[in-house]
Amino acid sequence: MLEIPESRTIAAQMNETIQGKRILEAEAAHTPHSFAWYSGEPAFYAEIMEGREIGRAESLGSMIEMRLGDYSFVVGDGTNARYFAPGEKLPEKYQIRITLEDDSHVVCTVQMYGAMFLVQPDVYDNPYYLAGKRKPMPNTEDFTYGYFKQLFDGLSGNTSMKAFLATEQRIPGLGNGVLQDILLAAGLHPKRKISGMTEERRRKIYDAVQGTLERMTAAGGRDTEKDFFGRKGGYQTFLSKKTVGKPCPYCGNPIQKMNYLGGTVYFCPFCQN
Repeated sequence: MLEIPESRTIAAQMNETIQGKRILEAEAAHTPHSFAWYSGEPAFYAEIMEGREIGRAESLGSMIEMRLGDYSFVVGDGTNARYFAPGEKLPEKYQIRITLEDDSHVVCTVQMYGAMFLVQPDVYDNPYYLAGKRKPMPNTEDFTYGYFKQLFDGLSGNTSMKAFLATEQRIPGLGNGVLQDILLAAGLHPKRKISGMTEERRRKIYDAVQGTLERMTAAGGRDTEKDFFGRKGGYQTFLSKKTVGKPCPYCGNPIQKMNYLGGTVYFCPFCQN
């Protein structure tokens, strides 16, 4: 799933690979999928996209926005955007294909669910899109510790760490995936309540968010996800489906998992409390 490290990595790769190229052909809804979401009918994509030059791509948390003049092609969480070089064989099943002037392609596929919207950004009111546009992102100048502390304001003391960091779009693109290693670095259990947290502990959480996401992005994303070229990210996750039952990197005790707040969380019961 697209989270901050992957959306930043893929947006950068798009800018290096396809920015400035012209779209020859666009096809939407090639393979039917009940949970693939579009804006308008399939013919709308060809009508708007064909002949346009690809502008700059930008990471918006769990989304990637690719500018096409006065329109934007927005790839949402759950959608895999993949580049295929000229002559490279395309998959048989896909949702969107964008053929470029050099006969390369961008192909979008959806497994569980995913959105591929073609919109005018000035009037697009999707809350995830607006949050990604308006809220400071980790590892940027405006994501200061002072800003981070304000995110606690008005929350119940019973709010858990998972709920605080990975819900309500408080930090767009920080989802259940990257959350795991962040909480391990901070020494906090996903169920830990925010009540009674000292200034020192809050600062440690902030540093864990900044440092973990920076390392994930620098490595080209997590090893549980793929980039624009179909390669797995270089960041080796400490806590993920790949590490359940394996030794904690800090204490050596087995990593555990459980279901919590609509998803699976992974944790070390000795290092996180």
